[in-house]
Amino acid sequence: MTGAQRDRPRQVGVRVPSTGSQFLLEREGQRAVVTEVGATLRSWRVDEREQLATFEIDELGDGFRGKVLAPWPNRIRDSRYGFGGADHRVAISEPERGNALHGLVMWANWHPLRHASDEVALGYMLHPQPGYPFTLELEVAYRLTAGGLEVTLRATNRGDAPAPFGAGFHPYLTLAGTRLEDALLELPARTRVPVDERLLPTGAPVPVEGTEHDFRRLRPLGPLALDTCYGDLERGADGLARATLVAGGRRAVSVWMDERFRFIHVYTSRAGVAIEPMTCAPDAFNSGDGLLVLVPGASFAGRWGLNTQREVQ
Repeated sequence: MTGAQRDRPRQVGVRVPSTGSQFLLEREGQRAVVTEVGATLRSWRVDEREQLATFEIDELGDGFRGKVLAPWPNRIRDSRYGFGGADHRVAISEPERGNALHGLVMWANWHPLRHASDEVALGYMLHPQPGYPFTLELEVAYRLTAGGLEVTLRATNRGDAPAPFGAGFHPYLTLAGTRLEDALLELPARTRVPVDERLLPTGAPVPVEGTEHDFRRLRPLGPLALDTCYGDLERGADGLARATLVAGGRRAVSVWMDERFRFIHVYTSRAGVAIEPMTCAPDAFNSGDGLLVLVPGASFAGRWGLNTQREVQ
C-alpha cells in the first residue's frame, strides 16, 4: 500500500492489515518498509538482502521488532513514578515483572506527514492519559540515503506543564543463518547498568573493562545472553557512537546514534539481536538517569541510523 493509497478513505468491508498501511521507501539498491501501526520499521533490504529480523504484514512482530519507544524506553519500576510533586501510575504492560515497558505509542496509529520515494515522516499526538497527563507532539522520519537508513525523532511539549520524556528505538538485526554464539558484536560502551531479576537497575553503572561485557573490540557473543543497557559511549569525531553486528559470513550492520542517544540496550535471541539507541537508562522516570524534561513549547530532536559493510576484515 503506497502513501497515496493511505490518504484515501478506507472503504467499508475492506480488510486492514494488522500493521496498518505500509510505506515503501526505495533508493540505490535499498528498500525499506515502515508501518502505520507504531511507525514501525518492518523491513530494510540492501541489495535484495534483508538486514532485519522482519515479520509479515499481518503479524504483530514479537520482541517489539522495529518499534518506536516513547515517552520512555525500557521499564518504569512497578509502573509508578513521581514528577512535579505528584505521584503517577501508568498501566502495567509487563505483567510478569510488574513494570511499564517501552512507552505508550507502540500500537498507536501514526499518520503520514509527508511521503516521497525515499522518505516518510509519520506523526502522532500523545494526549494526556492516566499516569502520563502530558501532551506530546511526536514525529518520526525515515530516510534512505546513499549511506544507509537515517531516522529522526522529534518531540514537542504541547501542554501547559513540564513533561518527563525519554525515547528509544528497537531495530532487530537478523542473524542471517548464523548461530547466535558465533555472531560478532562491537559496542563503544565503557559501562553497563547492573540489574536484578526484574531487569531493573540495582545501582550505579559499572565498568565493562576486563569483564565478559566488554565489547569495545569486535568479538563473538559466545554463550553470553544479553538483555543489557550500556552507557558512557565512545564517539567519533562526528559525535556519533557506532555499534556493529557481524553475521551471515562477513556481512556487518552498524547502528549509529547522535549525542541525544546516550545509551545502547542490547537484547539477544535466536531470532536476532536488538541494538537499541536510547536517550535514558532503564527506570529513568524514577532514577533520573538521562531523563529529559520538556518545558511547554520545548522540543527534542535526535538521529540514529543503519548502514552496512560488505566485507569485514
